[in-house]
Amino acid sequence: MEQRTSKPEFGTRLSAWGVNHLHVFFSSLGRIWRAPVASLMTVSVLAIALALPAGFYLLLRNAQQISGGWDGVPRISLYLKTDTSPQNVDRLAEKLRQWKDVTDIKVLHKDQALQEFKMLSGFGEALDALDENPLPPVIVIAPRYDAAEPGKVEALLEKLRALPEADIVQLDLQWVKRLYTIMSLVQRGLYIIAAMLGLAVILIIGNTIRLDIQNRRSEIQVNKLIGATDAFIRRPFLYTGFWYGLLGGLVASLLVALAFALLQGPSKRLAGLYESGFQLTALGFGNTLALIGLAIALGYAGAWLAVGRHLREIEPG
Repeated sequence: MEQRTSKPEFGTRLSAWGVNHLHVFFSSLGRIWRAPVASLMTVSVLAIALALPAGFYLLLRNAQQISGGWDGVPRISLYLKTDTSPQNVDRLAEKLRQWKDVTDIKVLHKDQALQEFKMLSGFGEALDALDENPLPPVIVIAPRYDAAEPGKVEALLEKLRALPEADIVQLDLQWVKRLYTIMSLVQRGLYIIAAMLGLAVILIIGNTIRLDIQNRRSEIQVNKLIGATDAFIRRPFLYTGFWYGLLGGLVASLLVALAFALLQGPSKRLAGLYESGFQLTALGFGNTLALIGLAIALGYAGAWLAVGRHLREIEPG
C-alpha cells in the first residue's frame, strides 16, 4: 500500500514542478514585455554586440572564398620541355593523376597553349608569322592540399621539378603564404573581438538582472521568510536571462541577414565586372541556430552570475 500511494505523490510533485517551471518561464517573458522601452534597449545592445562578430566571421569566410577562387587550392603550372611529344604529355598526365597528392589535371598541348595565348594576349597576327610554335606543353595541376598548407604544396613542387620532362614548375608560393598568414591573423583578431563582445553580453545581462533583483528585493525577502529555496527564487531570473539571450540572438541574426542582403547587389555587380560567378555567402540555417544558441548560453551565464552573487546579499531583515 505504501508503494502504491508514493507513486501518485511523486507524480503530483513532478506535475507541480513542471507547472511551476512553465508558469515562471512565461511570466518572466511577461515582465520583459511589460517594460518595452528598457527591454528593447537591452535587446538592441545585445543584438549589436552579437551581430558584429557574426558579420565579421561571414566577411572573413567570403574573403577566403574570393582568395580561394581556385576552389580552395592553388594551381601549379608544369611547363614541359618543348620537344615532349603529345603522347608523352598524355602519358605523364595519366601518371600524375595516380599521385595521391593531386586532385585534378588539365593538359594543354602545344597547339592548345598557342591558341589560348593568342586569345588572351592579342598578339595573334604576330604569332602567325612564326615558323614554329615556341610554346611548350603545359600541365595545370590542382594539389590535394589547400593553400593553408604551403609546406605540403612546396614538397609537391619538388617532386614535380624532379620529373625528367619538367622544364619549369611555377607557383608563387610566397604570396600564398602571405595571404594565409594575413587570414590567420585576421581570424585570430576576430576570435579576440568575439570573446570581448561575448563578455560584454554577459556583463550587460548580469547588470540587467542585478537591477531586476534590487527592484524585487522585498519580494525575495518575503519568499525567504516563508521558506522558499534558492532554486525557486533563482528560477525567474535565470529564465529572464534566457529570454534576453534568445531575443538578442534573433535580432542579431536579422541584422546580419539584412546587412548581407544589402551587400548582395553591389557584390554581384563587382563579380560581373570581373566575369566571376562569386556570390556572398549568407549566415545560413546552421550558423543562425549556432548564433542563437550562443546568445542563449551567454544570457543564461550572465543571469546565473548575477543571481549567484546578489541573492546571497539579500536576507530577511
